[in-house]
Amino acid sequence: MTAATIGKPSGDVRRWRAVAAASIGNALEWFDFIIYGFFAVVMARLFFPTGDETVSLMVALAAFGVPFFMRPLGAIVIGNYADRHGRKAAFTLTILMMMGGTAIIATAPTYATAGLLAPVLIVIARLIQGFSAGGEFGSATAFLAEQDPNRRGFFASWQFASQGLTTVLATSIGVTLTSTLTTAQIESWGWRIPFIIGLLIGPVAWYIRRHVDETMEFKTMQPSASPLKEAFSDGKKRLLISLGVVALCTVSMYTVVLFMPTYATRQFGLTTSVGFLGGLLVGAIQLVLIPVFGAMSDRYGRQPIMVGSAAAMLIVFYPLFSWLAAAPTLQTLLIVQGIIGVLMAAYMGPLSAFMAELFPARMRTTGLSVSYAFGVAIFGGLAPLFNTWIIAVTGNNLAPAFYLILAAAISLVALVFASRQGSR
Repeated sequence: MTAATIGKPSGDVRRWRAVAAASIGNALEWFDFIIYGFFAVVMARLFFPTGDETVSLMVALAAFGVPFFMRPLGAIVIGNYADRHGRKAAFTLTILMMMGGTAIIATAPTYATAGLLAPVLIVIARLIQGFSAGGEFGSATAFLAEQDPNRRGFFASWQFASQGLTTVLATSIGVTLTSTLTTAQIESWGWRIPFIIGLLIGPVAWYIRRHVDETMEFKTMQPSASPLKEAFSDGKKRLLISLGVVALCTVSMYTVVLFMPTYATRQFGLTTSVGFLGGLLVGAIQLVLIPVFGAMSDRYGRQPIMVGSAAAMLIVFYPLFSWLAAAPTLQTLLIVQGIIGVLMAAYMGPLSAFMAELFPARMRTTGLSVSYAFGVAIFGGLAPLFNTWIIAVTGNNLAPAFYLILAAAISLVALVFASRQGSR
C-alpha cells in the first residue's frame, strides 16, 4: 500500500458506488415516468379535459408519449457528449434536466386554474424529461458496463434492476395514496405528492454522481473523431440489432407495468389499487431476478438466455391475457403479471451488457443512447396510447397481447441476426 492509495476505497467499494450513482439517476427518471403513467386518468381530468373521458385519457397518454420523440435528440446530443467528455459528465447533466422537468409537473396549475397554460406546461416538462432520458440510458449503461469486463452482465444489469426498485417505490406510493385518500383529495393535491418525492431524490442523485470516478475503459480508450458519425456509418448493423432487441423490453415495461393499472381499471372494472399491486409484484421480481440473470449471462452467454425468454413470452402472452379477460380478479392479475415479470427479468438481465458489447468504447454511449431512444420512441413510449386506441376502435380487450407478441417477434429476429453477425 502506498501513500497514494491510503484512504481510497477498494475496487469493490468503487464499483458499488458506481452502481448507486448510475442506478439512482435512472431510478428518478423511471419514477417520474411510472407515476405519470399510473395517474394518467387523473392527469387527463385535471390537465386535458375534453368532455369525453376516453378522448381526455388518450390526450393525456399522448402527452406521456411526446417526450419519447425528444429522446432521439437527447440521445444524439448527450451520447456524443459522453463519448467525448466522459460518462460521468453526461449523467451529471441529465439528472439536472430531469429535476427541472419534475419541478414543473409538481408545481403546475391545473386546467381549471390556468386554462391552456396548464397542458402546455405539462408538455414542456415532458419534453425536457424526454431530452434528458435520451442521454441517461446510454451514459449510465456504459458507465455500469465498464466497471468490470469479466462481470459486465452483472454490473450492467443494474440499469434495469433499478427500474424494478423504482417500480416498487412508485407503486407503493400509488397504493398508499389510493388507499388512504379520497378521489377528491387525490385530484386536489394528492397526485402532486409522488412528483414532490421525486424532486427530493434529485439532489441526492446529483451529489452521488458528482463524487464517482470516471471508468478506466473510457480513460484508456482511443477516442473517436466523431462518435455520432461512426455510429451511423460503421455501426449501422449494430444500431439495428440494438434497436430490435429493445422492442420487447420497452413494450413489455410500458404495457405490463405502466399501462396495466389503467387497463385493469377501464377494461375489467378493477380498482386502481389492484393495478398498482400487480406493478409492485413485477417491480419486486425485476429488482431481485434481473441481477441474477445478468450474472448468469456472464457464465452462460447473453443470447441463450435472451432467446429463451423472448420465445417463452411470444408463446404465453395470448393465453395469459385471455385468462385475465375471462377471470378479471386480483389473483389472476397477480399470476399473469408475475409470470410475465419473471420472463421479463430473464430477458432484461443480460440485455444491457449485450447492447454495450455491440459497440466499442469510443462510440458506446452514442450507440446505446441512439438505439435505445429510437427503440423506446418507436415501440414503447406510445404503447399506452396505442393500446387504449386499438381497444377503443376494435372493442377487443386482448389488443395489448397482440402488441406484445409483435414486439417479441421483432426482438427474436434481431437476436437471430446478431448470432449470424457473431455477437456474444
